[in-house]
Amino acid sequence: MFATQLAAQEPVDQAAIARIKDEGLNRSQVLTAFDHLTNVIGPRLTNSPAFRQAVEWVAGEAKRYGLANVHTEAWPFGRGWTLEKLTIEMTAPRYFPIIAYPEAWTPSTRGELLGTPVYVGDLSADQVRARKADLAGKIVLPWKPQTEFITRDRVQPADHQERVPIGAPPNVATSGPVDRRGLPALMREVGAAAVLQPNQGEDGTLFVLGNRGTPDDAVPSLILASEQYNMIARMLQQGVPVQLRLNLQTRYYAADTNALNVIAEIPGTDPRIGDEVVMVGGHLDSWHSGTGATDNADAAAELLEAARILKTLGLKPRRTIRFAWWGGEEQGLLGARAWVDQHLAGDANAVARGRFDVYFNQDPGTGPIYGWYLEENQAVQPIFDAWLNALKDVGARTNVLDKIGSTDHLAFIAAGVPGFNSIQDYTDYDTRTHHTNMDVYERVKPDDLKQAAIVLAAFAYQAAMRDGKIPRAPRMTP
Repeated sequence: MFATQLAAQEPVDQAAIARIKDEGLNRSQVLTAFDHLTNVIGPRLTNSPAFRQAVEWVAGEAKRYGLANVHTEAWPFGRGWTLEKLTIEMTAPRYFPIIAYPEAWTPSTRGELLGTPVYVGDLSADQVRARKADLAGKIVLPWKPQTEFITRDRVQPADHQERVPIGAPPNVATSGPVDRRGLPALMREVGAAAVLQPNQGEDGTLFVLGNRGTPDDAVPSLILASEQYNMIARMLQQGVPVQLRLNLQTRYYAADTNALNVIAEIPGTDPRIGDEVVMVGGHLDSWHSGTGATDNADAAAELLEAARILKTLGLKPRRTIRFAWWGGEEQGLLGARAWVDQHLAGDANAVARGRFDVYFNQDPGTGPIYGWYLEENQAVQPIFDAWLNALKDVGARTNVLDKIGSTDHLAFIAAGVPGFNSIQDYTDYDTRTHHTNMDVYERVKPDDLKQAAIVLAAFAYQAAMRDGKIPRAPRMTP
C-alpha cells in the first residue's frame, strides 16, 4: 500500500509518454533496423567482419537520427573469427546429411577428412590415451549419446505475485567419464583430427558457443544435432562401418585485436543537471550459428528506435540520455566492463560516478518489456511502478524486486551506480533460441519490437526529467 501511494506521488509526464507511444506505434522504423542487423549483416561474433560492419552501421544510423557525440570506443579483446566452409555428411552405410556448426574460434581441419569415426564415450581419460594410436588423425565422438535435453524455459516473474526463481535454467551437460574442461587438451594429446559433440538442444536446435582463447593447434570441434550425434554413436556401438566426410575451413582476424562499443547521446538541457547521465544500453554482438535475433539484435534495434523517437519528437531532456551498443557481452560482459572501468570505476572517476544517474539494460529474453528487475532496491519501486503504470496499455505488467545476473548492467552495479535490466518474455527463449541456430528473424514479432522501444524511450525520458536522481541501493556510494 505504501509503495502504491508513493507511486501515485511520482510525477509522470503523461503528455510526453502519449507522444512517445504515438510515434513508436504509428511511425516506427524499428523493424527496418532489426531486419538489417539480422538479415543483411547476420551473426555478429565479436571482432568478426560482420561485427565491425554492425558497429559502423549503428553509428551511421545514430548520426542520421541526429544524435550527438556519436563515436566508437576501442578496448582489448583478441582476434576475430569466421566460418568459411563446412561440409559434414555420412556417406556409408547410407548417405545422410548432418546438421552441425563449429564452435567459435575453432581452427580448420587439414583438408577434407573421410573415414570411420571413433566412439570413446564410455572410456576414461586414461583409456582414451591408451588408444592414441587408434585415434590419431580420426574423427572422434567423445561423449555418450545425449539422453537429457533442456525442455523448460525459465519462470516468467511477471506472471507471478509470489517470488519465483530468477534466471536461466541450468544447462544439461553432455555426459561421459572424461572431464569436459580437460577434453580439448586430451583430444590434442591423442592427435584427433576433429571432435564431434552433442548438445542440450532437441528437434534440430543446436546450442553453439566457443572460446576466444582457443589455440591455433586445437582440435577442430563441431556441435551436432544431438539426435544425429546419437544415431552415429549408436551405429558405432553396434559395429556398423560408418563413414563420414568432413571439411571445415575457418579464418582468424588478428590485424586489429581491439573490439568496439558504440556511444551516442542526446545532451541534457538543464544548466544545473544537464551533465548528469541517464544511460540505456544493450549488446550488439552475437554468437554465430543463428543471426542473433533475440540475443541481441532486437535490443540493438530497439535502442536505435528509442533514440529516434526522442529526437523526432524534439523532446528536451534535462539530463543527458546516453545510448550504448556493447561488444563482447557473450564473452563475459567485456564491452560494458571496459567502458565502466574507463569512465566510472575507481577514485579517478569519482566525479563522473557522482554525476551518473542510472543505467537501463535490454538483454535476456525477447518480445515486449513487461517491467524491470529492481535489484532489491526498494526505493526505486514506487518510481518505476509509476512510470510502468503509464505503459500498461501497451503491454507493460509489473516490476519485481529481485535481481538478475549474467548481463551488462552488472558492470554498473559493481561501480556503485544503479543498473537495471528489463523483464521480457521467455517463451521458447531458453529452450529454442538462446545461443542457438534457431535465433533468427522469425522468432521476433514486429509489434514486440515497437513496444520495447516505447518502454525504453519512456523510461529514459522520465529518468532524465526527474528532479532527483534515481535512488541508489544502500550498499552503493556516490
